[in-house]
This record gives sequence, C-alpha cells and structure tokens, in this order.
Amino acid sequence: MDLRPPTKVDAAELRRIHETPAVALWWGEPSPEFPDEDPSATRLVIDLDGAVAGMVQYYEEPDADYRHAMIDLFVDPALHGQGIGTEALRRTVELLTRERGHHRLTIDPATDNPAAIRVYEKVGFKPVGVLHSYERDHTGDGWHDCLLMELVVDP
Repeated sequence: MDLRPPTKVDAAELRRIHETPAVALWWGEPSPEFPDEDPSATRLVIDLDGAVAGMVQYYEEPDADYRHAMIDLFVDPALHGQGIGTEALRRTVELLTRERGHHRLTIDPATDNPAAIRVYEKVGFKPVGVLHSYERDHTGDGWHDCLLMELVVDP
C-alpha cells in the first residue's frame, strides 16, 4: 500500500467510492468539483497495488502557537475489514509527525461510527470529548455528535 498525490485519472474512482452509501453516510455527497474542491486540504490516494482503495486528507494549522494537523479518511467499503484504513492512518501519522513536524493530530469521527473509532484507537488516538451537534447529517436534515480524538507525540 502507498499514499500518493491524486491524479486526474484517480478522480472517477475516488468519486465512485465517495458515493457508496457506506462512505456517503459519513462524508455526504461529493461536490461537483470533488476531489479538487478544497485547496486547504492535502489529499492523498490510498493506492493498493496500483488501484485506488480510498483517500486520506489532512489540514495543517500553520500558526506556531497552535500547530497541529487534522485528518479524515475513507476506504472503499469493498475493502473494509482488511486493515487498509489502519495502515493508511499509521502512515499518515508518520508523515505528519516525522516529516511535517507535528506533535499533535486530531480526528473527529461520528460518535455512532464505532468501526472508525476502533481504527483510530488502534493507531493511538485517544478520546478527548464529544462535540455535540457538530456535523450535519448526510441527509442535511439534522446534526450528529462527533468524538474529538487526538494523538500527541513528544516534541
């Protein structure tokens, strides 16, 4: 498995995965510009033997007094349960801590997404607290709670 920058060739497969019900449940429907709509995010393709298996994105806070990075990811539901998300997250943590110099990383899964929470805990993220009515539901009709999780390494 590799993490690499997306290419134009990857866009259709990333969109297909994003539109699957299991991913759209947490990510909502992709915008027409996806995966190029958010210039503030660094996006990486999860490449499994030359095939697109999912995507990791991260945002970096550049202010030295608050420096940290936030991570999100999704994996093709056809590949769930194979450790791909766990390994992709481990590699992203290594990239952000060793290469990008972050000492603190956050991730914020929905509280009712126990599979994601288990993956994040496997990699070392710890719960900080619940963010109430934090994120709009995928239908756009309401809000759901998320669990703020962090991983802190000694600087």
